[in-house]
Amino acid sequence: MSATAISTSGSLLSGKPLRAVAAVILIVNGLFPALWILLTSFKTEAELTLKPITWLPHAPTLQNYMQAFADQPLLIFLFNSFMVALLSTALTLLISVLAAYALARLNLRFRGLIMSLIIAVSTFPLVTLLVPLFETMRALDLLNTWTALILPYTVLSLPVCTLVLTSFFEGIPRDLENAAMIDGCTRFGALFRVVVPLSAPGVFTAGILAFVNSWDEFLLALSFNSNPALRTLPVGIQLYQGEFAFPWPVISAALVVGIVPVAVLIVIFQERVVSGLTAGGLKG
Repeated sequence: MSATAISTSGSLLSGKPLRAVAAVILIVNGLFPALWILLTSFKTEAELTLKPITWLPHAPTLQNYMQAFADQPLLIFLFNSFMVALLSTALTLLISVLAAYALARLNLRFRGLIMSLIIAVSTFPLVTLLVPLFETMRALDLLNTWTALILPYTVLSLPVCTLVLTSFFEGIPRDLENAAMIDGCTRFGALFRVVVPLSAPGVFTAGILAFVNSWDEFLLALSFNSNPALRTLPVGIQLYQGEFAFPWPVISAALVVGIVPVAVLIVIFQERVVSGLTAGGLKG
């Protein structure tokens, strides 16, 4: 193939039409499932079984939302999920800030090996960790408690949060910390008064990632908790299905209720999260 042909094909692959197609595919793949769930939540059971499929609800109804709250303690599920996600996120940020600072600032002998291990650990499938985690929680008598979920969620979120924060901390000039310590700050004081505030986009990004990871998790929440009063939202939603019935409109309404808090959180902190992801990628 000639150099001209290679150059032409390269320009086509990087051209605007291809980027537009890729953007459309990403938007459809990301938005269509959520939009379909939202539309289904306003349909009746009868309309959902019509053929051909109706895209928009003919007679929108809020009955599914009322039934979702009436059939199951949805507010309790939301509260449990929120508290578990919030506490695990706070613990994750505290530990990952300290770990990232050590990796970014201290002259660790095996820093490269530690970073490689962090990346390797983050690739472990969750199902392979289920039995060891369950046995650990049972030995510690933590089953059917929030702690049984908070601790594993923290461990699962630590690798990615540590990597994100390490990238940010490396971009903070050491002179700022030295100046703070000359003024009387300890190293911990310089960390939390200088480094962390200057890395706010990275901290917000790590926090959002940890929160969403905890909010959406299903397998551990199902395995470690059999107490109905402590069920989280993902586990609670699967209780809507019966032995011979699968009420999709009601389930869709419950899903919408579960999606809204995370969506609102991301919208509020959208700029910080985007800047955190892009800046972290550039620094890394």
